[in-house]
Amino acid sequence: MAPSRPIARGLAGPGLLAHVLVSKYCDHLPLYRQSQIYVREGVDLERSTLADWVGSASALLEPLVAAVSRHVLRADKLHADDTPVPVLCPGRGTTRQGRLWTYVRDDRAAGIETPPAVWFAYSPDRKGEHPRRHLRDFMGILQADGYAGFDRLYNESDPNHPIKEAACWAHVRRKFYDIHVATDSPIASEALTRIGELYAIEAQIRGQPAELRRQVREARAGPLLEALHRWLIATVKQLSKKSDLAGAIHYALARWRALTRYRDDGRIEIDNNAAERALRAVALGRKNYLFAGADCGGERAAAIYSLIGTAKLNGIDPEGYLRCVLTNIAEHPINRIDEFLPWNLAAQLDSLKIAA
Repeated sequence: MAPSRPIARGLAGPGLLAHVLVSKYCDHLPLYRQSQIYVREGVDLERSTLADWVGSASALLEPLVAAVSRHVLRADKLHADDTPVPVLCPGRGTTRQGRLWTYVRDDRAAGIETPPAVWFAYSPDRKGEHPRRHLRDFMGILQADGYAGFDRLYNESDPNHPIKEAACWAHVRRKFYDIHVATDSPIASEALTRIGELYAIEAQIRGQPAELRRQVREARAGPLLEALHRWLIATVKQLSKKSDLAGAIHYALARWRALTRYRDDGRIEIDNNAAERALRAVALGRKNYLFAGADCGGERAAAIYSLIGTAKLNGIDPEGYLRCVLTNIAEHPINRIDEFLPWNLAAQLDSLKIAA
């Protein structure tokens, strides 16, 4: 008897489906280009057929994406960010801005061996209600940029509030870097040097246990942060309130408590680069496929980016991973879906490589 297909009454096997998904969401190859490639190989696969396969495969994978989400939201600390995704307006020939939100659980830099994972979520706009909904069950530290939608999740006056803010030094550094490049400002240069000293400490303790990181930061980064704080306050008094430099300094001072939280907690990173790295695939794909055809396209992208991104974080080939999952998921008990999380399939995937 021939093996069952992942898609009921569909012609595509798990290997072909995995290849189409990875080509689009990992290698950034739009479906119409994939269709053209198949035609050159003598295979007539319309773009609409490929789109149907993507939709059916993403629906089949929904329980696994939900399992990734549960794993991510059980973390004590998350990285979060978002990016625009152009979405076609039906019948108008124009696009509007949807959003892809990313939430990353990755504590390896703090010596914690829990498997890393990334969960993407789509929304048709950037209203703050979306991260509030995504994170309604999260209780921990959220590291993010200064977007007001995230700000509403924090309540520093309430010690029992479940979400605490950790800000991003990379965002602070970027503001001074742009000014330095544009004006060669000595003040911006000084800020970059001081921030660079903080990063030099992080490079030396990356991967060390959280408590050791806390101790080193308290001893070495603590005095540097105090000196930087005094310097920022003294410097901004000498600047025009409307200057870019004053704006960069006020950005840092307004977030000082959140920017220095990493000093006192070895689990926290100095920046939010984990989330920004997760969004690079979206940025590259956006250049190639230009827009999503509808909101459902954004939701499918979020699902597949979640699985591909999580596989890559765990050092697993995403195409081999999706091929294995799609081969078995249709007949797998839903209450055992966690068995298909990338780290739970790693040994099986390694054995398949050896056999090949």
